[in-house]
Amino acid sequence: MLVDGKWTADWQPVQATDAKGGFVRQISGFRNWVTADGAPAPTGSGGFKAEAGRYHLYVAYICPWASRTLIARQIKGLTDVVSVSVVEPALSEQGWRFGDYPGSNPDTLNGATYLHELYTRADPHYTGRATVPVLWDRKTGTIVNNESADIVRMFNSGFGSLADDGIDLYPEDLRAPIDAINERIYPRLNNGVYRAGFATTQIAYEEAFGDVFGMLDELEQRLSDTGPFLFGKRLTEADIRLFVTLVRFDAAYHGLFKCNLRMLKDYSALSAYLVRVLDVPGIRSTVNIDHIKRGYYSIRTLNPNGIVPVGPRLDWR
Repeated sequence: MLVDGKWTADWQPVQATDAKGGFVRQISGFRNWVTADGAPAPTGSGGFKAEAGRYHLYVAYICPWASRTLIARQIKGLTDVVSVSVVEPALSEQGWRFGDYPGSNPDTLNGATYLHELYTRADPHYTGRATVPVLWDRKTGTIVNNESADIVRMFNSGFGSLADDGIDLYPEDLRAPIDAINERIYPRLNNGVYRAGFATTQIAYEEAFGDVFGMLDELEQRLSDTGPFLFGKRLTEADIRLFVTLVRFDAAYHGLFKCNLRMLKDYSALSAYLVRVLDVPGIRSTVNIDHIKRGYYSIRTLNPNGIVPVGPRLDWR
């Protein structure tokens, strides 16, 4: 991580733990918003007006949080408005790296070798993890936001007429139930798999393991009774947040993160749901299983020899 703008030691997946030895995720440090007129939004300061070609998104295909933003960018028709760079899948000793691995790009915008260089360009004294996604402002040369939940919502409503209004990912009449289901899925499943994989004690691992499969069982029942999406016929941000975890489950979390009670393919309703979301125009292009496997299996603390498994067979590919 960065400490006062300086990279310290080799990259490690766990920087903080709770009293039980459980994995604690860092809070995002840049929380400004793009708005149609540049006015301030829920957090941060104003001055970030929606303009075509002004903003650039840095992502990793392996990262579910970054993939949320890629999906929202596709669905809202912002591919010609917000440009994208993809880091290499394997985590280096200095974290995310730009390069020419298939599906990745050099950073032609800022000329960085490592993502953390963008953080110190935005704040020379930054302390914290250099995470994806990053929404960058070409005009002011700084990071607008590095919180995926914020970026999804600003792609949904912050770009005004530049975005496609055919799908509203956070419709006003569903905001309360969307927030409620997000608050259940995030700690138990989205972050639950990480709590299991990066647990440093048996009790923390077993608690996270129970949360993961308890949530999968609950969602299997919900999607057996309703559908095609979490809120009927309307695709929302809650579906995006769930999908990015499900699509990585069998390829990474089941084996590497020891979430091995069942595979996703053992859940019929969730498996069918995964395919329905994949078939939404634009979403399949945001999924790169090679990057996902190579990225997760490059984490040395979990896989010291760096061997990437050939399987599993994924019927939806």
